[in-house]
Amino acid sequence: MTDTGASPAPPDPGSLAARRLPFATPGGVSRTVNAAAAAPSVHNTQPWRFRRVDDATMELYADLDRLLAVTDPMGRGLGISCGAALFNLRLAVRMTGHDAQVTALPDPAARPDLLATVRATPGEPPDQDERLMYDMIPHRRTNRFPFDDRRLPKDVFVELVHAAHAEGATLVLVKGRTARRVLDMIGTADDTLAAEESYRAELASWTDPSRRFDGVPEHAFGPRPRDGRLPMRDFSLRDAARPSADFEADPQVAALFTRGDGPLDWLRAGQALQRVLLTATAHGVAASMFSQPLDLRPAQHHGEQAGPLGHVQMLARFGYGPPVPRVPRRSVFEVLDPVEVPGG
Repeated sequence: MTDTGASPAPPDPGSLAARRLPFATPGGVSRTVNAAAAAPSVHNTQPWRFRRVDDATMELYADLDRLLAVTDPMGRGLGISCGAALFNLRLAVRMTGHDAQVTALPDPAARPDLLATVRATPGEPPDQDERLMYDMIPHRRTNRFPFDDRRLPKDVFVELVHAAHAEGATLVLVKGRTARRVLDMIGTADDTLAAEESYRAELASWTDPSRRFDGVPEHAFGPRPRDGRLPMRDFSLRDAARPSADFEADPQVAALFTRGDGPLDWLRAGQALQRVLLTATAHGVAASMFSQPLDLRPAQHHGEQAGPLGHVQMLARFGYGPPVPRVPRRSVFEVLDPVEVPGG
């Protein structure tokens, strides 16, 4: 998952602008879509589109032209990415003093790319936690650089667990030998993917900034781990001269689970992941994601019960690292279907 852009400041909930329905003006539409489009996405594909229906209603669509056909043929990663955007959209609606009523997959047979309808209804002003998470949207980053050896305080990790739970998911810290086995599994999956020419071509086509304006710039890749023990995804497979560095000896790794493993669960996982990441950002905690073993998950796995906690939807590394830059984002005009919005 990759990076974020800026989101405009929310209106004062006590002001006239805040009481106005969130999609009633061009400014309101721009503010909410900008916030949504600042979500992280797999390989920075930003695979979402938005359509304003009326002053109170916005639709979220999957941009199927941005589906990763090699590594994500079932759309799991796309669904998680769009779920993260959906969470940001909900937060932006709350900043106007409205509740965000979400109908997920409202018409899967006729419109499978319509992932959610968000309708603003009368609500209370946003609480302190909602305001803080919204404020973190432009500051959240995917950090592929070395972290120091400080451990997350227990109360901070408990907050991350509660954040996932609030969205119907489960976050579990992976410790000791289990963590080493998970990292080894990620490394093996990464090696398997890197050996496939089709994977290398797809990775380059989406992340190479010389091919796409919204590719991932070199300064966001981070260095290669010097000893190879931490299996960071290599976004510059052709760049043998990329610098290496020592990463933390004992990475703090967590797994995000959902009970099921279908499109609704992927949306749920994305919302939970984004709530976790924004909560982590508020505590000065950095994060990067590992999805390599999940990218290799065969299609026949879909729908099976993986274990007592359900299905792993994302593996994440948490810690304290250096500031990192943002990566390019698509503009509102590129992700919003053209519709006429009444003037303010």
